[in-house]
Amino acid sequence: MARRWIIIAGSLAFLLGVLVLFPARVVYHWIAPAEVALAGIEGTLWRGRANHAEFGGIYLRDLSWTTSPLALFAGKASIDFEATPVSGFLEGQVSVGLGGTVAIKNASGSIALSALADIINMPNLDGTATLRLDQLDIKDGWPVAASGTLEVANLLAPNVYSRAAIGGYRAEFFTQGDGLMAQVVDTDGVIDIAATLLLKSDRTFDFSGLVAPKAETAEALRNQMRFLGTPEDGKYPFKLEGSL
Repeated sequence: MARRWIIIAGSLAFLLGVLVLFPARVVYHWIAPAEVALAGIEGTLWRGRANHAEFGGIYLRDLSWTTSPLALFAGKASIDFEATPVSGFLEGQVSVGLGGTVAIKNASGSIALSALADIINMPNLDGTATLRLDQLDIKDGWPVAASGTLEVANLLAPNVYSRAAIGGYRAEFFTQGDGLMAQVVDTDGVIDIAATLLLKSDRTFDFSGLVAPKAETAEALRNQMRFLGTPEDGKYPFKLEGSL
């Protein structure tokens, strides 16, 4: 009986050793989805790096990762990662459950909004986004739970106002009902805003709230705001909705 357990333990140790040393580039060519592109891959599945990476149109360089083969026995692969976008940084932990849900935890980063302009179809979008996420769960490519903040500085959004940057704004995300909600306020923006963004499980969104000019708001932007209708106590209501 003792010999049998020695053989089993030795076999498991051998299998674990193979997994630990398995080349990352081989696994990438086997299982990488079409929206993921890696180049210059070095190391193993459990500890490695890639010189260049692209995820759904977002370019990163110097991507590195570490994980533990033991996480597989818990039914998920949990990976600690670091990467450098065109400008800024990204780091955190990502895990994939057996049901396909992707969970991102303890993530932080900074990225130039120009890197996202084509993805969200907003030409000439610019500024800097700073992200701090305690939790973000993604299922079937759609966020279903979140807790964290997103801050945008020096926002330039020609679709909203084409003449100059419109300052900084902050969104705090949390899970509510059948979707995600974010409370959006200005930090040093040229307009005062208090709004709510709702991302629903049916992939629709609702962005509504109140905006008001500040002392530093340019006259051209004040004129644009008048198209929103009649203000109440100097604040203009607005509402945007659609599907993504």
